[in-house]
Amino acid sequence: MKTEQYVMAYGVEQDRIRAILPEGCTSLRPVLRINAEVRGETEGYLELNTAVEKDGVRGWLNIGFFSPMPFKRIGKRIVFQNEYLSISFEGVGISGGCPAEKDNGGCFFENTLRTPEVITEPKEFCDCEFLWKLPSGASGKSMGKTLPAIPTEIKTAYPKEAFTVQNAAKIPCQAVLGAYVVRFER
Repeated sequence: MKTEQYVMAYGVEQDRIRAILPEGCTSLRPVLRINAEVRGETEGYLELNTAVEKDGVRGWLNIGFFSPMPFKRIGKRIVFQNEYLSISFEGVGISGGCPAEKDNGGCFFENTLRTPEVITEPKEFCDCEFLWKLPSGASGKSMGKTLPAIPTEIKTAYPKEAFTVQNAAKIPCQAVLGAYVVRFER
């Protein structure tokens, strides 16, 4: 199946992520990641993740997903939009790779670990813009470069909150760290 995978990561205050993580998970970086896919030109899918260590495995923890996720193409731009989120990507014509994750064991969906997919196709960097359409929802726009997500020490102990998309979406975006699209056959 022809797949277009759009990925965007944004920096947030790591203590805010720590406040929503379930027991047994440790935050690795101050980042939230949105993966959006067009599958077979007709089906849209989107998920929200954060980098964690769980049971000795480093990977991504799925916070939630939307399937189907409506999308539309407007010229060179693709927009994924539902009642909770609007995110757009536009390729900039520069190919490269994303920051290496040599320790990525996969993505945790509830208590199941899905090993990472091997994708060898080149990635095209994108400009990206997003808005969580929830009360106090985060928003951001890429700055045309890729920025690092550096772990931080605990500074603020926020009250524990439920591990939900709504609570993750209200964590303010400090910066869009990078975005890309990769096209491949699945």
